[in-house]
Amino acid sequence: MLKKLLYVSLLGAALLVSGCSGTDSKEIKIGGNLEMTGNTASYGQSMANGIKLAFKEVNAAGGVLGKQISFIVADNKSEPSESANAVTKLVTQDKVALVLGAGASSNTLAGAQIAADNKVPFITPFSTNPKVTVDNGKVNEYAFRTCFIDPFQGTVMASFAADTLKAKTAAVYIDNSSDYSKGLAQFFEESFTKKGGQIISKEAYLQKDQDFKATLTKIKAANPDVVFVPGYYEEAGKIIKQARELGITVPIIGGDGWDSTKLADIAGAEALTNTFFSNHYAADDKSPRIAKFIEAYKAEYGQIPDAPAVLGYDAAYMAVDAIKRANSADPVKIKDAIAQIKDLELVTGKITLDENHNPVKSAVVIEMKDGKQTYKTTINP
Repeated sequence: MLKKLLYVSLLGAALLVSGCSGTDSKEIKIGGNLEMTGNTASYGQSMANGIKLAFKEVNAAGGVLGKQISFIVADNKSEPSESANAVTKLVTQDKVALVLGAGASSNTLAGAQIAADNKVPFITPFSTNPKVTVDNGKVNEYAFRTCFIDPFQGTVMASFAADTLKAKTAAVYIDNSSDYSKGLAQFFEESFTKKGGQIISKEAYLQKDQDFKATLTKIKAANPDVVFVPGYYEEAGKIIKQARELGITVPIIGGDGWDSTKLADIAGAEALTNTFFSNHYAADDKSPRIAKFIEAYKAEYGQIPDAPAVLGYDAAYMAVDAIKRANSADPVKIKDAIAQIKDLELVTGKITLDENHNPVKSAVVIEMKDGKQTYKTTINP
């Protein structure tokens, strides 16, 4: 009886250890903390599509380390509190080796410490707030990203406003409920004023607001050369539509949060004339790597991929590359391998992670024409 009890005890311990590794005899588990519903659902759904396409390709080619990848999605419902719950579920119940997501910076920040406390790395495809990887001067060793960060993105749009649009004055319309929006606004203001520009109006709104005309009337009265709206597509689209209805005809510019196939539906194609935003790639770029990805994505989903989709795809391949080089599905070993990524060729370009776990890469500026995205220019780091 004692021998049987000892055997059962040892077997249970072995199963517990294997259950914590993110792998079993047949699969490697990778989690997705994604906005599948809620006001930024377009991001999560696109990222999920890109990630699933990447893993489908990897599994069809034999998997990684001789195992198939199992992708487990937890819906964070576009809410920080739900994002924390999603990460907790993925790392404690599903025992994933790595987490991909979230999209919005607020949602990623909400789960960052939970992942670190459980020693499980995460790669966010789309969260650009600097605090995701570095907070109070300390690098989160388990946090990584595929996208550029807000200081660079803010500088890109400030330079575009001043140098290309020749703007001397700007209004800034901030989403006060978003870490992403507030951070991007800060860096735009700093860079624009350094270039000799002047911020002559600052207004704020909250996510899920519907009527923006009172504050837009104030912005119109200030008569800026350009309006900077660093928000997400749902509110940005409504702001642009209502701004044009009020007779605001100056350029309206924003960040990568605008990128959604729903933007034109919300704002209307005509209202989007003379609008621009920074982004991670241009769908009309004819380079072979982008053309190949777009062809595969269209074959799988019947639509042109947006930036969250391509960044999700790239994040999935970053994960696969790290697992291969770690030669293990152990989360800590994967974390160390991600930190060493250098000159990895992805759809959005060649990526090397810096000491703060941020990729060094270029940004593009997209112009909306007839409701469609068109490449305008590239801004290098």
